[in-house]
Amino acid sequence: MKILYVAAEVSPLVKVGGLADVAGSLPQAIQRLGHDIRVVMPGYGRIDRDKYGIQPLVGPFRIPFQKGEEEITISHTKMNGGVPLYLVENQKFFGRENVYGYEDDGLRFALFGLAVIRMLEKIDFQPEVINCNDWHLALIVNLVNKLPEEEQAYQRVATVFTIHNLAYQGIFDPSVVSSVGLDESDLLELEKEREGKINFMARGISFSDVVSTVSEEYAKEIQSKEYGAGLEELLADKRDRLFGILNGVDYQVFNPQTDPHIALNYDLHSLDNKGANKKALQRECGFEVGTDIPLMGMISRLTDQKGLDILVEAIKAVLELGVQFVVLGTGDFRYQDLLTHLAKEFPHNMKAFIKFDAALAQRIYAGCDMFVMPSRFEPCGLGQLISMAYGTIPIVRRTGGLADTVKDFDPRTGTGTGFVFQNYNAMHLLVAIVRALEHFRDEGTWRSLMERAMSCDFSWDSSAHKYEEIYKLAIELRKKGH
Repeated sequence: MKILYVAAEVSPLVKVGGLADVAGSLPQAIQRLGHDIRVVMPGYGRIDRDKYGIQPLVGPFRIPFQKGEEEITISHTKMNGGVPLYLVENQKFFGRENVYGYEDDGLRFALFGLAVIRMLEKIDFQPEVINCNDWHLALIVNLVNKLPEEEQAYQRVATVFTIHNLAYQGIFDPSVVSSVGLDESDLLELEKEREGKINFMARGISFSDVVSTVSEEYAKEIQSKEYGAGLEELLADKRDRLFGILNGVDYQVFNPQTDPHIALNYDLHSLDNKGANKKALQRECGFEVGTDIPLMGMISRLTDQKGLDILVEAIKAVLELGVQFVVLGTGDFRYQDLLTHLAKEFPHNMKAFIKFDAALAQRIYAGCDMFVMPSRFEPCGLGQLISMAYGTIPIVRRTGGLADTVKDFDPRTGTGTGFVFQNYNAMHLLVAIVRALEHFRDEGTWRSLMERAMSCDFSWDSSAHKYEEIYKLAIELRKKGH
């Protein structure tokens, strides 16, 4: 198959969230299955072009936009594994330091979507299927379905729309769609109900041949009022074309046996070496050093979605149990301030790193005994998968991808890979942490738990086969005109 994979961020060139990790890894796994897959993203100003060997390919050429034209250049490079990567360059809209967060984000990604379609002829590539990710790329799906008759070749292209987080939908003034030649009066019923605002996410769902999201449980959840973010009816209507496929882990990056950022490498057969990483992390945090002291970590955006409200409510009780706790992340200022204050109040057993630091994240995964993810909702989650690869036991809420990947420990049968709680409140989180602490004291039980967690395989290869299947389905549905 010929596949075009479109994402707003791609690791390692630029990373804001988990989408970048997916876009940096999944295409390589699909290429290994023998397909011609190519990736395209905006050419942001922050990308180091020399570092990644990015060279001009096509252009400049002009495309109609708003009431005039915009100049586009296409650059290219190769990703790890040789997957071709194209960058859509436009200094005015993409030559900025940040990826998101501008008032004209709607216009920026509308231009990007139109440019992606217009570049295909320039690079002489006719995909059979286009996989668009999250609201930023939804207008590509819309445009493919609304192209004029003289562009029938593009109308035959199948589309897959992947939802990574339904909470972010891309809601803008109707003038955004008219900027790329779509009729701003041609609104979805849902948009008519919502004061005439354009909803990129809703359009991606409505116009795509197949919709996917990043875990089976999340695919079910988003069809309910609790998790559907106002789009549950639209998703339920598409349920026969809605699939949940777990994200994978790049074990070339997240592997304690080879990780260059940790104090001492280890694997399933040398678990005793993990203790050296714990001691190194304890020293880095200014904690008392000792392998018998429970050390819990969290690496997260500091937001309500990630469960920070119930964590902050429970954390003093956790610290008073003698647990050492280290958190790494940035997010809402109130949580940054609260965690910083708590670290000052409990300097001997809490440390808050309010920043993003990839190397420190690896040291936390390797050095902690437990890893907490009390998310309100979690489409897939990557932290729990990485923590298990490092033998660090996850404590999670049963939602989305966390429910699909972490099995609750049952001491009667000796099965499970972590500690899972159901109800979203501080008390149930605290109970799960206490359960983990009770079993941590039993060295044999805990070692078996670590071994089971490290034996889990969440590589991209399995997920790539499932994407291959939904690409084939999308092509078949498009041919049938469904």
